[in-house]
Amino acid sequence: MRRKTRIPPSPLPQREGVDPVRVRLPAEGSWATVREHLVERLAAGADVVEGMFDAGRVVGADGRAVAADAAYVSGMFVWFHRELRAEVPVPFPVEIVHRDEHIVVADKPHFLATTPRGSHVTETALARLRRELDIPALGAAHRLDRLTAGLVLFTVRPEERGAYQSLFRDRRVHKEYEAVAPYAPGLALPRTLRSRIVKERGVLAAHEVPGEPNAISRVELAERAGSHMGGGEHGLARYRLVPATGQTHQLRVHMNTLGVPILGDPLYPVVADPEPAGDFRRPLQLLARVLEFIDPVTGVEHRFRSGRVLDAWTSYDGWAAGQ
Repeated sequence: MRRKTRIPPSPLPQREGVDPVRVRLPAEGSWATVREHLVERLAAGADVVEGMFDAGRVVGADGRAVAADAAYVSGMFVWFHRELRAEVPVPFPVEIVHRDEHIVVADKPHFLATTPRGSHVTETALARLRRELDIPALGAAHRLDRLTAGLVLFTVRPEERGAYQSLFRDRRVHKEYEAVAPYAPGLALPRTLRSRIVKERGVLAAHEVPGEPNAISRVELAERAGSHMGGGEHGLARYRLVPATGQTHQLRVHMNTLGVPILGDPLYPVVADPEPAGDFRRPLQLLARVLEFIDPVTGVEHRFRSGRVLDAWTSYDGWAAGQ
């Protein structure tokens, strides 16, 4: 039986709520030095990697700087901090819905990513909450799209994170979303959509393909507003969406399939030109409204509800004007 490799604790502290990068050197390879491997592995480029070594920013498990000519050792761990580029601050707060010794439930605003990824690193809900709550070990149990607002579950203790993540993996969390989209008189609701959704790496939009369904969503009409409130000839509607699975962009794809794409969606039905950084007008009108589960650690039955409102429903003209 193969013994699981023990991962040493990080010798570097977080920076602005962001963990250092950890790299384990592969068992097989022809690299002579650690530097050679990182130059090949990292997209930053040879000059950047050379600068990291020159500045002593690549360290081993003992916290000491790794020399640029240090011999390659398979299985060795090294750590370093990525260069934190300036990010446009998302000017909306993360609201705390619940906090105890095990979990934090946050109400995330539109435009804020859940966890560091790509160009969004310090301006993420996780990094913000680590700083604001002074909980360096805080981790995300799941993710919400950057453009979607609403409830996100975070864990306080790393050793308990797997138990909470398994709730989402095993579909033991009841989630309800709210969306504002055009009203379609001929659309029979409620209904359950089942399809196979594929999200290809490097492609912005997901799409449906033939095959065994991996995405299941129930769509209900919650409320209708007349055309006097805007949104087209037939006006708008507020929809209740209950996903049974969690594919990327699942609800956005399924609403588009029904012919009622969610207001403010830059990908469905057509991929729009990217908005300039700092443009926080006309947010996607999708909200993770309800989160229900039985706590796997305490056994408590939790039901949380977002206090946010969708702007296009309360003031369509203001939302459409980007106010």
